[in-house]
Amino acid sequence: MDRWPTGRLLSTAARLVEHSWNEKLGAIGLTHAGVIAMEVLALNGPMTQAQLAQLVRVQAQTMGKTLSRLEVHGHIRRERSTSDRRSHVVSLTERGVEAVAAAADMERTVLAAASIDPDVLRQELQAVVTVLASRFSSPETKAIVASAESGLTVDANSVN
Repeated sequence: MDRWPTGRLLSTAARLVEHSWNEKLGAIGLTHAGVIAMEVLALNGPMTQAQLAQLVRVQAQTMGKTLSRLEVHGHIRRERSTSDRRSHVVSLTERGVEAVAAAADMERTVLAAASIDPDVLRQELQAVVTVLASRFSSPETKAIVASAESGLTVDANSVN
């Protein structure tokens, strides 16, 4: 690894962290995509399924599948909108609120085995994202920056 380019190290570390976190999430019936949707609901409150899909930057059909899994596990509730009977309003249940907190705890434990301060790592990664995002203007970069600025931790390619 001493000879690996930094990009390869970042990519490998990200995949390993993601795999470890997904393994832990699976134990409580969650996926990374489900956690992202629930974090958005926790931050913004109830919203339509279409609004949630738009905020997370996934297709409505993809969000529907994610929400179906969350609903089966009792993490979210979908109710017909009173203003538009064609749409559903999605909200977190008490179990969903608890699951969001548990997922955050699990995320912290993933890096606990490494001999680094996760808060320092987080600050360094935020600095890298901020600097690199300011230098590029592709639609993908703009989407990542917009998500970061709105308080979301969304990677449109990883949500399914």
